[in-house]
Amino acid sequence: MSSPDPRGLQTLAVHAGEGPDPTTRASAPNLVMSTTFLIDPDIAFSADELEPDAPFVYTRWGNPTVRQLEEKLAALEGAEAAIGFASGMAAISALLTHALRPGDHLIMSDVAYAGASELVNDIVTRGGVEVSRVDLTDLAALEAALRPTTRLVYAETPANPILRLTDVAAVAQVVHAHGARLVVDSTFATPVALRPIELGADYVLHSLTKYIGGHGDAVGGALLGPEQDIADIRRGPGIHMGGALSPFNAWLILRGAATLPVRMRAHAEGASAVAQFLEGHPQVTKALYPGLPSHPQYELASRQMSNAAGMISFQVQDGPGTARRFAKDLHTVHYAVSLGHHRSLVVYLPTADLLKTSFKMTAEQEESYRSYAGDGLFRLSVGLEDAADIIADLEQALG
Repeated sequence: MSSPDPRGLQTLAVHAGEGPDPTTRASAPNLVMSTTFLIDPDIAFSADELEPDAPFVYTRWGNPTVRQLEEKLAALEGAEAAIGFASGMAAISALLTHALRPGDHLIMSDVAYAGASELVNDIVTRGGVEVSRVDLTDLAALEAALRPTTRLVYAETPANPILRLTDVAAVAQVVHAHGARLVVDSTFATPVALRPIELGADYVLHSLTKYIGGHGDAVGGALLGPEQDIADIRRGPGIHMGGALSPFNAWLILRGAATLPVRMRAHAEGASAVAQFLEGHPQVTKALYPGLPSHPQYELASRQMSNAAGMISFQVQDGPGTARRFAKDLHTVHYAVSLGHHRSLVVYLPTADLLKTSFKMTAEQEESYRSYAGDGLFRLSVGLEDAADIIADLEQALG
């Protein structure tokens, strides 16, 4: 295991995992699209026998361009190792497949990315895994939910879409005291704002499609954690489930990752201005942003996050009607799903739909969710446009 790279985050974003090509002396990272590589005739053909220092054999097993991205991500997160996947969902699937067996118990945040939540509802439970949904802001509820069979606790901070935060250090202490492990989906925060491993998390998940890629043109995912675990996941679900990250997408995401710290400062600066505008607008009944003093966990955000990132959630009186106006009248802001791109994106998320398809909540949990989301909220990803232009566009569409 190598020592953590002592260089600053901005330097790591540019240089970690990369170096001049030894043959051509090219400064920028190479794009290696070959699916196969010349091998020694004595090399093991089974992926089960793949060693961490093995030469490249087949791109589903490993690829030079993907490896550069993995090394950069590990350096940015302060993790021992990383593995890239074709999507964030592929990364989540690989971790759950690796960590859980029939009879095991999974604790999942009652609010998490809908795709992850539906995966657990529809597929993970079929394999004989028991699941408890817990509001991880309530440490007593977490303590009560833990069992001798609990293997993994799944957190997301800030949580999609309500921007509720999890105190990673406090949750990690409780989880580890019971012999379980903690994974944190840190897609909304990125390693610029939050490094969960430094706070005690065992694994970190990212949808690279979002802020780390940053340009809305490449789908990818990553899982980071202990070197041995990542090696086991690479040999197992990483290879056998077929969710390999395309080298071309890895190359695009490498390009985006190089500017991540600079972009996150700009996202946060723009989002702060837009959040203040929304909070003061007469049509807006609630605005949620970790950088606003009105956020219910502002103290935790100030203590745990070094950047409030670019995500805002807000409510209006007539959500569906406003959504139709936004789709028709917005110009600078695009009415579209996804987030973390250089373009601003907004979408309406009706509470009833999410409760029906994604979240399995108790009455108390639903009440807590509605205290953030009401009957529905807009999720706004503030891009890199001038904040004044984003505000002007929202203002004319809000009326």
